[in-house]
Amino acid sequence: EKANKEIREKLARYRIRQCEVADQLRITEFTLCRWLRTELKPDRKAKVEAAINEIVKKIYSRELAVSYTHL
Repeated sequence: EKANKEIREKLARYRIRQCEVADQLRITEFTLCRWLRTELKPDRKAKVEAAINEIVKKIYSRELAVSYTHL
């Protein structure tokens, strides 16, 4: 069983790449990969989840904007 399963599943569900999360956190993709190898501590996990949520918000606000222009 891989560590940080929920985070990995969320990335897959929303088709978010690790490099996008790393950019949002202002860390390298390599650092994020290292973090994800072992179960994250609560404070770091919260930061990663917040970064994913920000990316999801951006994706959906773009999609909403596009869908409204087609009305």
